[in-house]
Amino acid sequence: MNGDAHDRAGVGGLAVVRSLAQALLTHVANLPLTILLLVSLALVPLGVGLVLLPPVLLAVRGLTNQQRRWALDWSGVEIPVPYRPRPAEASTAAGGAAGEAARKATRVARWTATVRWLLRDPASWRDMLWTATNSVTGLVLGGLPAALVVYGLEGVLVMPWMPDLRTFGWGPFWPLGDYGLAGSAGCALLGSLMALLGWRYGPPIMRAYALVNRSMLGPPRGRLEERVRELTETRSETVDASAAELRRIERDLHDGAQARLVALSMHIGLAEQLVRDDPDAAVRLLAEAREASGTALTELRGLVRGIHPPVLAERGLDGGVRALALALPMPVEVTVDVPGRAAPPVESAAYFAVAEMLANAAKHADAERAWVEVRHNGSALVMIVGDDGRGGADPARGGGMLGIGRRLAAFDGTMAVASPEGGPTVVTMELPCALSSPKT
Repeated sequence: MNGDAHDRAGVGGLAVVRSLAQALLTHVANLPLTILLLVSLALVPLGVGLVLLPPVLLAVRGLTNQQRRWALDWSGVEIPVPYRPRPAEASTAAGGAAGEAARKATRVARWTATVRWLLRDPASWRDMLWTATNSVTGLVLGGLPAALVVYGLEGVLVMPWMPDLRTFGWGPFWPLGDYGLAGSAGCALLGSLMALLGWRYGPPIMRAYALVNRSMLGPPRGRLEERVRELTETRSETVDASAAELRRIERDLHDGAQARLVALSMHIGLAEQLVRDDPDAAVRLLAEAREASGTALTELRGLVRGIHPPVLAERGLDGGVRALALALPMPVEVTVDVPGRAAPPVESAAYFAVAEMLANAAKHADAERAWVEVRHNGSALVMIVGDDGRGGADPARGGGMLGIGRRLAAFDGTMAVASPEGGPTVVTMELPCALSSPKT
């Protein structure tokens, strides 16, 4: 029993310390952020708010993520992170080859994508609401255990010896006109009771505060249902794309390599019949058979390359992207920083995504140069493809971009297109993935 009482006392003391930390964080961080948030929202109609709002919202996210960590570590309450994935940012180095206009467009596209990402995320608006309400609940509920203990200790250790401080709230226990023994005893008794309540009920109070935060900071049920619908649609699109790809392979095999192999078999059979009676004709048939075998082999290699390019298996994504750049009729600046290998399906999806964007730049954008940047940011493979063409690219019109977007979505990936009329075009794609051991 003594051990259990000691453990409870330790837990209660820890809860009081944590409550004090919570109250300090609310006072030092939450209140200033609330003021900055209100000012930024008020200045949005003037345009200044669009500049101030993103850093303020990112700071709010840092505060809410700290609350999520504390809720889990201190009270065992898990608050899932509901934010939508952040779009990958194009670096200024990626647009350097296209001159100052490309660099400026890259910076504008990066800021615009950040603003759009923050304001379109429902979790950002829930964060704003939490920030405003937590200015009160963080002090009242989160700081309640510490307030009870500190105020109680004040009643025990300070008030009986300083009767001039009766305005702090201990006056009812003092006799009118004279401090008296009864007043001192009343202060000490009530102070002890308050400190005991804060110490004993600190953990459940902190847990209640964590549950309040979870109700506001966790993903709403509608968001979970929306995510299920997104995954269902993505799965359906992936199944349809896989079925279409299988039909294409079957058609290519039937119309191409299979027909070549059938002709090859017929030429060899005829050569067998003529080898004794007409050797010259047999030789001609064998030559045609050799030519047909070479054509069939070329078609089979092209078919395999369309499924999984051999260059990926041999040289990885770095070599594959550089091979794509060399095949284009315009200069392409390539920067690859991927310290390892992604899973083969992810590498293949990344390769074909870059290939499609470079093909669009060469065929439709009238671009004179392009650039490709591929890197891994610790949690995802980021691919940025840009060109100095005429712009106006829009995945909503269908075509290859739409197909690539669906292919990336199958891996929970994203694609953002910044392509104003007159260019340049910057396509930022992201594929969540882990890498194998770094290259040696």
